[in-house]
Amino acid sequence: MPVGTSDRLDPSLTMHPTGATSPIHPPVTFPANLPITAHLDAIQTAIRDHQVLIVCGETGCGKSTQLPRICLASGLAQTGRIGHTQPRRIAAQRLAERIATEQHQTVGKQVGYTVRFNDQVSQSTQIKLMTDGILLAEIQRDPLLREYSALIIDEAHERSLNIDFLLGYLHQLLPKRPDLKLIITSATLEPERFAQHFGQAPIIRLTGRTYPVEIRYRPAETRAQEPLDALHTAVAELLPLQGDILAFFAGERDIRDAADTLRKPYGSELDILPLYARQRTADQARIFTPGNKRRRLVLATNIAETSLTVPGIRYVIDTGLARISRYSPRSKLQRLPIEPISQASAAQRAGRCGRVAPGICIRLYSEADFANRPAYTEPEILRTNLASIILRMQALHLGEVTQFPFIQPPDQRAIRDGYRTLHELGAMTTEHQITRLGRKLARIPVDPRIGRMLLAAPRYRCLRETLIIAAALAIPDPREPVRDTPVTPLDWRHPHSDFITLLNLWHTQQQARQQHSRRAFHAWCQTQGLAPHRLREWHALHQQLQHQMQAMRCQPNTTPASEDQIHQAILSGLLSQIGLREQGQTRSYQGARQQRIHLTPGAQKTAPRWIMAAELIETQRIYARQVAHIKPGWLETQAQHLLHRTYAEPEWHAPSGRVITYETLHLYGLPIATRRRKPYAPLNPAHAREIFIQHALVLGDARW
Repeated sequence: MPVGTSDRLDPSLTMHPTGATSPIHPPVTFPANLPITAHLDAIQTAIRDHQVLIVCGETGCGKSTQLPRICLASGLAQTGRIGHTQPRRIAAQRLAERIATEQHQTVGKQVGYTVRFNDQVSQSTQIKLMTDGILLAEIQRDPLLREYSALIIDEAHERSLNIDFLLGYLHQLLPKRPDLKLIITSATLEPERFAQHFGQAPIIRLTGRTYPVEIRYRPAETRAQEPLDALHTAVAELLPLQGDILAFFAGERDIRDAADTLRKPYGSELDILPLYARQRTADQARIFTPGNKRRRLVLATNIAETSLTVPGIRYVIDTGLARISRYSPRSKLQRLPIEPISQASAAQRAGRCGRVAPGICIRLYSEADFANRPAYTEPEILRTNLASIILRMQALHLGEVTQFPFIQPPDQRAIRDGYRTLHELGAMTTEHQITRLGRKLARIPVDPRIGRMLLAAPRYRCLRETLIIAAALAIPDPREPVRDTPVTPLDWRHPHSDFITLLNLWHTQQQARQQHSRRAFHAWCQTQGLAPHRLREWHALHQQLQHQMQAMRCQPNTTPASEDQIHQAILSGLLSQIGLREQGQTRSYQGARQQRIHLTPGAQKTAPRWIMAAELIETQRIYARQVAHIKPGWLETQAQHLLHRTYAEPEWHAPSGRVITYETLHLYGLPIATRRRKPYAPLNPAHAREIFIQHALVLGDARW
């Protein structure tokens, strides 16, 4: 029987705990058909003899599901929990369900998971799945991570910011915790880099794909050919074959467009199922628990590239594109360009098929194009804003970021930009020392800009409203396009503020939730273009932030706040994300540092003279998202440490009997105030005295 054709457990491969003080119930029995099973003895020996182990294997070898069970069988759960991290929530949940099933248990007992807004861990939990962000949050509460006897950092080849920080932190922690075992898993990305980082840790390489995969290149015939035409051609090529299809796309919009165009010609033969991170849990569950007998065509983002295994896939269609987030320290902008994926990512996508039988991967680009692509995707630490990482490091007393043992150090320009962002927020001094406000900011589990709004809210007596808005800004937008419904959605939009729009939306959906049953509320959400699961996340994060602020002795206001109070609190986190409307323009603004920004379509019914934006995104142009009007006087009050002051035309002012000058205030190049009269003597006493003598005494231009 070929390897990988069955999920049957072979009783002869039952492992017993090494050095355990009590038996494991139920016993740990491993599938005979997985490539990792042939390496059980080697892995258990390496875990026993070394503190750090690198396990390298391609998709489908069983490392994600079986490594925590090997740790369990090795007796590591006798002195603490086995922690297992995943980059994404959905992967942590699905893996916990799979491992629990193999242990003949339900989730929440021996095997549990903790993700944001959902904790399925009990006192009896021995294997704990979680996102890497959850483990980072636990470091703040317990720097020694005493809860764990073993940690598995999965999908390390993705090189996310969280993963790189975790590996650097664990590099420093392991000498203090000699009893802690660390296992790092990597698919195709340079396991030697990880091994070298941890003092030449041993590498165990697992056999990879269980069935051969044929690669077919089907690039567009002409430059003018629509990408969807090539997709149609690929689907038609695979349609006569038996088995499910997985197609990769750059983003949600591409998936929606593809689903709309594919349902008409293929809807009777294929069950077309989108898969992306923002999707409702129930819709995602359809993909992992197929209920009908029709063939499936799953349309996915790169969420299905490494972290998740979609069952039953025989064929893959790879568009070769992904949306990669990039931050520019020079322009201070977050960009979301669609880029060609790396060769390593293409190999990961191809590895999604060939799991249950010989597979086919159709790449909608040429072989020459593939050969010219970079070998690996650039690590996130080289293309992101480092402010949150720097703040976390300072709060944990980990020293300067330049001295931290990152696997790949970030660029100096990005480090300087991170410090500048924190100085703007008042969290860091110009000498790179964390402030009292910065320590408070590090305790709030959201982006530092959003956390700064919450810390400013009590001063303006608007914490109750700001908590709602801050929670909304920290999650994906719960609003979705309304499709196939005759009902006109309610209009929550405020004419001058997208932030007040969020407040209106919160109150409306809360009222609807109280008036409707759960099923009726979900139906109401559909007519209003709202995602119920995102509304639940909004509510859960609001509760989390509310509890955190109460723990910091910040109490919500009891009387409703005005719009100006709310906007001033929000502005405290957005001092560099402002704009002044250009002369004669209605949707175009001069932004900080000479940038030209534009309002997104539908963002504002009016175009005020001054605006602030929760987000600046560069696509073809620089767009401001979540916008509200502001008053320039607020900027002078809040940005004293950032203002650039210039003085000109000092002169004797006879009516006041003193020498004056004219002050101009700029914030990031934008004029906040011009030709403001100021006393000149405190600024330049010697020159003011000369002017006084010449005009008041010599020329007699004085009124005594």
